[in-house]
Amino acid sequence: MISRPGPRPRRRAARPTPDVPDRGERDRSTPPTIMHVDMDAFYASVELRRRPELIGKPVLVGGATRGVVLSATYPARAHGISGGMPMTRARRLCPEAIVVPPDFDSYAETSRGIRAIFESFTAVVESASIDEAFLDLTGALHGCRTASSPAVLIGELIRAKVHDEQGITCSVGIGPTKFVAKLASTAAKPDGLREVPPADVVPFLHQLPVEAMWGVGEATAAKLHRLGLHKVAELAHAPRATLQRAFGIHQGAHLHDLSWGRDARPVVGRPPERSIGSEETFGRDTDDEEVVRRELLRMADRTAARMRKSEVLGRTVVITVRFADYTQITRSGTMRGLSDSGGEIHAQALALWTALGLRRARIRKVYVRVEGLVDRAEAHVQPELGEPEHGWREAERAMDAAVAKFGPQAVRRASLTRPTRPDRLSSPEPGFLGPY
Repeated sequence: MISRPGPRPRRRAARPTPDVPDRGERDRSTPPTIMHVDMDAFYASVELRRRPELIGKPVLVGGATRGVVLSATYPARAHGISGGMPMTRARRLCPEAIVVPPDFDSYAETSRGIRAIFESFTAVVESASIDEAFLDLTGALHGCRTASSPAVLIGELIRAKVHDEQGITCSVGIGPTKFVAKLASTAAKPDGLREVPPADVVPFLHQLPVEAMWGVGEATAAKLHRLGLHKVAELAHAPRATLQRAFGIHQGAHLHDLSWGRDARPVVGRPPERSIGSEETFGRDTDDEEVVRRELLRMADRTAARMRKSEVLGRTVVITVRFADYTQITRSGTMRGLSDSGGEIHAQALALWTALGLRRARIRKVYVRVEGLVDRAEAHVQPELGEPEHGWREAERAMDAAVAKFGPQAVRRASLTRPTRPDRLSSPEPGFLGPY
């Protein structure tokens, strides 16, 4: 069944009622019921939530001059723009598009709120990315006799709660496997719900083009076309041995199984990765080491501020450097103790950068991340020898307070107050909206 946008229920209707089955673990004795929930144009939707004047307009999230489109509203998609497209090409397709910079803190906070909604219905939640997840409802539905389709009831409640609590929309797919649920949510977009019962799996799949299959990219689709296979039905009726000769034993068998809806992959509930990071894509590739070092400091300070806001500490610092040819390298190092200090994070990041020994390499992007986070309340931090009782940590917390009260330009390190260079991504352009 398909449910399309209609009047939204009141807030109280978005909460589980006694008619909704209890949250529970997977019952292996019953057939699985898998749900895939995918946010609609997630980054763009979060931006429209705080900029309602942009609703109905073509909006792109990403860098104004470099990089790719991270998210696009549906009016922008009507011009042929899609996620991952180079921003320069997107702006040629739609010159009137409004470009807003990404706010990853806001997206992460929204994602955490959405996951909490999922976990109020089932304990088995697998985050596929920041804006989509699989839910195994099998245990939650066990013994439920209160609705003709209790999975649809839960799906509608999830859609209502996401809209009610987070102010954005999502699409829901329900099926007996992860593969079918994923395709069902795609078919339901935007802002809809599609359930594919086991008896309808084959008819649902076989009318789709092979490109619609999860995991079939351009190269695989082109190879299937050369074999004369354009629909999933044609793929399903191709001899398994033919597919294995063309794609290898394992991939060929996997494609054949998927075309009949067979997918044994379970939903694996995993705790979210505990890391916080910041990245910068330069407006132009740079080989200026001073520029890179300054950005490492900026990213370290930004990462540390996010850690302090989240009340976490970390020990492992990771840097990623992407070059002009899109290749990249990643290095990690360990600080002497748990920390949320921008100075300590920067010192480790700078040591990793120096150890690379790069000479005049053209750099496109730098990324600083801290991993292995622990809650500050659960950690015991010993001051380093020679560190004053009230030192940089207190100074950085004072900076946090000033920024929270007076804005991001209230206080900064002296080395970061130089005029913005033209090779910084964040230089404003017509049609580019800066953060609030």
